[in-house]
Amino acid sequence: MNIYVGNLPYGTDRDELREVFAAFGEVSAARIVTDRESGRSKGFGFVEMPNEAEARKAIEALNGNEIGGRKAVVNEARPREERPPREKHW
Repeated sequence: MNIYVGNLPYGTDRDELREVFAAFGEVSAARIVTDRESGRSKGFGFVEMPNEAEARKAIEALNGNEIGGRKAVVNEARPREERPPREKHW
């Protein structure tokens, strides 16, 4: 299951994110979304957990609780919506 994790401190890295979710079961991937230009965290990420029961347990336990001192938003990730290509404004 793909899990969205929002309102993360900007200093959180993927290893920390993986560690938080590993307490609930196997984590196959963890990533922090970063700004393309600056490379800085955007304050959210995604965690992949292959076992749905473990993933649901993690969502239930972590949503609304603190991760790194901030109240996290944790839920099942929705599929990415197709967006039209952005126009370049030169």
